[in-house]
Amino acid sequence: MRLGMTRRSFGFGALALATTPATAWALNEGQARSLVDGLVGAINKVIDSGKSEARMIREFEQIFRRYADLSYVAAYAMGSDGRRATAAQKKAFTAAFTGYISRKYGKRFREFIGGQLEVTKVKKVKNYFAVTTLAKLRGQSPFEVSFHVSDRSGKDLFFNMYIEGVNLLLTERTEIGAMLDKRRGDINAMINDLKKAG
Repeated sequence: MRLGMTRRSFGFGALALATTPATAWALNEGQARSLVDGLVGAINKVIDSGKSEARMIREFEQIFRRYADLSYVAAYAMGSDGRRATAAQKKAFTAAFTGYISRKYGKRFREFIGGQLEVTKVKKVKNYFAVTTLAKLRGQSPFEVSFHVSDRSGKDLFFNMYIEGVNLLLTERTEIGAMLDKRRGDINAMINDLKKAG
């Protein structure tokens, strides 16, 4: 997926600094690994279940709610447009965004049926931990899926994910920006579009 430039791309550097997770003073390597061990265990259980796509997507949403810092990811995806959103719009966006990424990435993880994710390494990076897993799929070369883990929310959660080098945060900020551009900045219209996307 190619990341394009939009009107929201300008000023990205300053906003990224403002939204970087706070110092993870309590989180350690073992806790970060434990979180992702639990996460990949839950994902592996779903992809091995043989359930329908709809059932799997519902279970992936539960996994995202349990293991992801959804408030942070949603705020990052909305970017500078979040400053003009009302509290009600932010709440509605976070709910719609949660369903959207669950469908989108749930479908991607569903492609892993017959394979599995396995934690391979943990690395401290500034104020968070990067936990790398290896996706082993039938008939494909293994590839990396990396999770960035922080305790900035008061809980150990992942706030970013890379699948084959594709950055979830940057990808979704671009996607949401494109939806807003299409709706000429109308946040409510974008939220309605988001409910159907993924």
